[in-house]
Amino acid sequence: MTTEPSIANKPSPGAKPTSKVPAAENTLRILKLLASRRGPMAAAQIAATLGLPRSSVYHLLAVMEANGFVLHLHEEQRYGLGIGAFELSSAYSRQEPLSRLGRPVLANLVDAIGESAHLAVLHGRDVLYIVEERAKNRPSLVTDVGVRLPSHLTASGRAILAALPKSQVRALYPNAAAFTFRHETEYPIMKYSTLSSHLDQVRMRGYATEHGEVTPGFGSVAAAVTDHLGWPTAAVAVTFLEEKIPPEQWPALAARIQKTADELSIRLHGRPSSSAG
Repeated sequence: MTTEPSIANKPSPGAKPTSKVPAAENTLRILKLLASRRGPMAAAQIAATLGLPRSSVYHLLAVMEANGFVLHLHEEQRYGLGIGAFELSSAYSRQEPLSRLGRPVLANLVDAIGESAHLAVLHGRDVLYIVEERAKNRPSLVTDVGVRLPSHLTASGRAILAALPKSQVRALYPNAAAFTFRHETEYPIMKYSTLSSHLDQVRMRGYATEHGEVTPGFGSVAAAVTDHLGWPTAAVAVTFLEEKIPPEQWPALAARIQKTADELSIRLHGRPSSSAG
């Protein structure tokens, strides 16, 4: 008869693995560690935290960097999660859990405000729309399920980017070639310094906006959905004809959207934003 191992015999989180495939297990442990931190880590710190030889950590990090799962921030001599890790995260989100939990929450929001709403996740430098709830008698939008748009142009993307560590945003936008635009606007975001300044404003007011940069005449307001570490999982956004909702009404709309994002955060076993309440 087999018995479950006692808690005393279970390895601690920092203990060396006993797997028959230690390289694979150590790779996963490094990814989990990076995912648990708010910012990038030095290789020596990773090795010390996990109780691994530095040489092994450097070797594994090099392989993960080559495959896009970590980014080496050369100026800081630190490592952070790469686009490959974001793609895994958004792939999970694109499957059933997030969309199933998000759809009824968005439906309630649309019923309350009478405008169309959507749920988006980060996919590389784009946002991918996974749920759309269209309000009655409202025009169709470009944000259908499955559509991808540059994150720096959208309220959804800006809400997510503002919740990421600045070093991660910089890694996503290393140069001017990373920026695109769809329509001419008064203040286009076409370089990192402009994006960084805009995201600072998003953090200060607690929500993101977009004025006709995706579709002329349409505005959007968005708030991030966060996990238990405060990491952005997705964003809830409402899109509307700007002539229907004057700018002075946007903060009240943002508060309603933030409440919906917080509700979804809690449903995902995360936590609401620090601006809630």
